Amino acid sequence: MDLKTRAIVGVGGGLLTGLMRTTRVEVRGPENWDDWGGARKPAIYVLWHGRLLPCSYFRRDHELATLISQHRDGDYIAGVVEGWWGFRAIRGSSSRGGSGALREMVRTLKAGTALAITPDGPRGPRQKMKAGPVIAAQLTGVPVIPVSAGADRAWWLGGWDRFLIPKPFSRFQMLFDDPIFVPRDSNPEQIEATTLRIEQRLNEITAEVDRPWS
Repeated sequence: MDLKTRAIVGVGGGLLTGLMRTTRVEVRGPENWDDWGGARKPAIYVLWHGRLLPCSYFRRDHELATLISQHRDGDYIAGVVEGWWGFRAIRGSSSRGGSGALREMVRTLKAGTALAITPDGPRGPRQKMKAGPVIAAQLTGVPVIPVSAGADRAWWLGGWDRFLIPKPFSRFQMLFDDPIFVPRDSNPEQIEATTLRIEQRLNEITAEVDRPWS
């Protein structure tokens, strides 16, 4: 990591951590976290790229690994989640380093470490699922658990992913959906169907946490 990246990660990580400390969270579906992440059992948590900030911060320091792109902006994200929030970054994506990243994902899961993945990253299209997490689940037998977060007050950045940043002292919900298992003997058509099913559930729970709430 060069000096410029270190400086951006240092300042940015401190600002984001300070911001998130002012927020309050309500967890929905906590049993779907407790049975897996809370029990330190391997699972694949999938969340849309635009919800990365709240989901990562509130599952910091839980010995999770995460797949982060090899693009330049991935350097900043990796620096924050590794240096500030205790994740282990696996570098790669479907477009750069994809096959190596999949092998490392499988090794990580088989070693007993859970993964958090944004399956529409690093460049979209927004809220469209790629098959990598489903294939990793098929090869390892671990479940895929859709996750999303929505805030009552937030900024929305104008990039491809509509990145959500909770405003200071806001409240937000994190929703852990039911685990989805991928049979080991799934054929390509079944993998595609499961990928679309998970995409649909992610979009449904994202719409749910975005509804007005009191």
